[in-house]
Amino acid sequence: MNPVRIKTRFAGPILAVALCLPLSLLLVDCNGGKANPNAEAPPPAKVEPDLDANNFKVDHPEQFPLVTAVEHKAAPELNVTGVVQPDIARAVPVISLAAGRVVEIKARLGDVVSKGQVLLRVQSNDVSGAYQTYIKAENDERLARIQLERAQILYDKGAIAKSALEQADDTEQDAKADLNAATEQLRLLGIDKNHPSGIVDIVAPISGVITDQQVTNASGVQGLGSPNPFTISDLSYVWIICDVYENDLDAVHVGEFADIHLNAYPGKVFKGRIDNILPVLDPNIRTAKVRLEVPNPGIMRVGMFVTATFFGKQPETHVAVPSTAILHLHDREWVYSPIPNSAGHFKRLEVVTGNMIPGNLQEVVSGIKPGDQVVSNALALENTLEQ
Repeated sequence: MNPVRIKTRFAGPILAVALCLPLSLLLVDCNGGKANPNAEAPPPAKVEPDLDANNFKVDHPEQFPLVTAVEHKAAPELNVTGVVQPDIARAVPVISLAAGRVVEIKARLGDVVSKGQVLLRVQSNDVSGAYQTYIKAENDERLARIQLERAQILYDKGAIAKSALEQADDTEQDAKADLNAATEQLRLLGIDKNHPSGIVDIVAPISGVITDQQVTNASGVQGLGSPNPFTISDLSYVWIICDVYENDLDAVHVGEFADIHLNAYPGKVFKGRIDNILPVLDPNIRTAKVRLEVPNPGIMRVGMFVTATFFGKQPETHVAVPSTAILHLHDREWVYSPIPNSAGHFKRLEVVTGNMIPGNLQEVVSGIKPGDQVVSNALALENTLEQ
């Protein structure tokens, strides 16, 4: 064997092993220690506190005096809409018993009329027939009276029997009954028996306002079979008809009173008594008709829209603060309250207010509770923060 060739064959592998040995020793030394899982975890997150836009700090808090919210008992109000309507019991139709043609109208829709005032005139053939019946009844009665007087004389002289006298008396009584009926018919038609005419005057049965008209000039009326020419309503008392939802019916009780506010006269308040609550609900909107009876001072007109305020619910406990403590900002209402144990720091709280209370106090429905302290002049504090 050639020693030179053997050396050449093993020179490459020996050199590779010699180079890899130090690298293996280095890797064994690096992995010899214990592994640390925390070294591979991400660093902990740092949470920055968020600033509350409703918290403020002022340098001189003594410039803004505080007031304490007091307890206030208030009955919840239920506001519903309604409309003015005439009292049906005070609405009287104007009727014409005579059928015929209207020749003149002396009143129109909306007019104020008095009892006995002539409203329209009707030309009727019924008058001729009624007057003819009256004349015949008057003639028959006169003849029956003369015969009775003759029979009485003859009976006194013994010329006739008592039965003949009784027959004459019966005929006279029947004639009087026919005459009275004919006279009453003329009176119902509005005809004076001493001055007969073919024109019938239709007069107002009561005083009031004409709220309905169903007749015009040259139109015809058919007595009781046609629509009533007029309807007169006594508007000294009117009805307010309101729609109250089913869930709010517990605030409405018959006999109690409600405040009435007219949309046309916002500065006036009237009292109305709850007269009736309809026992049937509207199936579509789930409301009941509530009827209020209100004295009309002369300004309530039929069809006017009103707002009725009911006070039938149990009183609730609310809070009252000075009106200056309420800040109106961005269509909302706020108060400023000091933060406990933090001098000069205030927080802005949103509240829901109610009605004004005597003494320049404002009712607060929610947002604060009795005993809470608020800044007495919220606008002054707000102006200081804006500077």
